[in-house]
Amino acid sequence: MQTFNFSYNNLTLCGEGYSSETLKTAFIGSLNSCPIAANPNLFKRKAHQHRGFKFALVLTTALVCLLLALLFLAFCCRRKTKTWAMKQYPCKEEQNISGPFSFQTDSTTWVADVKLATSVPVVIFEKPLLNFTFADLLSATSHFDRGTLLAEGRFGPVYGGFLPGGIHVAVKVLVHGPTTMTDQEAQVAREQLELLGRIKHPNLVPLIGYCLAGDQRLAIYDYMENGNLQNLLHDLPREVQTAEDWSKDENDGIQNVGSEELLTTWTFRYKIALGTARALAFLHHGCSPPITHRDVKANSVYIDSNLEPRLSDFGLAKIFGNGIEDEIVCGSPGYVPPEFLDPKTGSAKIPTPKSDVYGFGVVLFELITGKKPVEDDYPDAKEANLVMWVRGLVRKNEGCKAIDPKIREKGSETQLLEALKIGFLCTADLPSKRPSMQQVVGLLKDIEPVMMHQ
Repeated sequence: MQTFNFSYNNLTLCGEGYSSETLKTAFIGSLNSCPIAANPNLFKRKAHQHRGFKFALVLTTALVCLLLALLFLAFCCRRKTKTWAMKQYPCKEEQNISGPFSFQTDSTTWVADVKLATSVPVVIFEKPLLNFTFADLLSATSHFDRGTLLAEGRFGPVYGGFLPGGIHVAVKVLVHGPTTMTDQEAQVAREQLELLGRIKHPNLVPLIGYCLAGDQRLAIYDYMENGNLQNLLHDLPREVQTAEDWSKDENDGIQNVGSEELLTTWTFRYKIALGTARALAFLHHGCSPPITHRDVKANSVYIDSNLEPRLSDFGLAKIFGNGIEDEIVCGSPGYVPPEFLDPKTGSAKIPTPKSDVYGFGVVLFELITGKKPVEDDYPDAKEANLVMWVRGLVRKNEGCKAIDPKIREKGSETQLLEALKIGFLCTADLPSKRPSMQQVVGLLKDIEPVMMHQ
């Protein structure tokens, strides 16, 4: 009776069997009368405590539910906003970078026949986790705008720009070849580009990636800050002309040191000659299978930020397979070896390492004389090109007349004359008479300027 409260339940209770103390504490009324009522003070006290507990329980439950509802609402709103953004962004991009894409240069128009630029991957060899696409190339080159055009070479135009992450690149579009690709040809191109990307040498311009956009093959190189040998030797303007200049900057000359100051030393010119020779020797003798460059010229020799020479464009002809045109593989005017000009050879114009040696000999003559291979002034001579003029002087032991007057380095004349003889060997009419590039490297090291050791 002390534990339970039976008040207001219309019960009948008589006091028999209970102690007087219990009845006095819990009930009101006479002990001898029935029914009796519960003590109202006891009832009110217990009812008040029960309602307070229930109120606290309800309030706590309500607060917890409200907090959970707020968290759920916030989560739903955030997820909805993120989903909307993810859905809307591609739609916006698709409007801006949908193809097909057509680009014009001074000499050609090339097309990347792809529907959506973001669907075409760009492979960067040393950073495979970066998800670059053709859209990033479009952004880097301002949609291959002429303002980013660095050159128009024999294989196609070259553009400069920055990929995300500040990667400075030169993008060469290989348009001068077959205009369509089958799936098998695309696979061959991909394998060849992957192979070229694995070729590393201090004197080679590294191929860092590629992109196959429709039928277009795009080779991605490290950007060479100081331009190429053609620009350095012959003072071509920085704007795009016939030179493949990858250094379209506002300042003329080499960034690190003025080009005029560098060219007054045979030491610097020798450094370019030796580095280029080492690059070719590596391609001919250090690669398996050996690689024939096919178009060695001053335009293919670049100067990096450390003033080191780097040879570019090696192995590109193989990307086109067997269908590439003869004029692409036979060299540029002034660098074409005699065997390719001989009508007796007919169409059998197959580039060999010895044809690369000939091209190197022409570059060496350019470094020593400062003159162009063709269309330049050759004093007291009727010859139409640099090779014929220099070889004639060497035969008459008058090689000193061919030395560039800009070279003012003391004690260099003997070495320059020896270098002319090396060029003479490289430009022999018969390929069999030309040395290998390994032998050329050895011959050049034998005349290494003393200043190179300081």
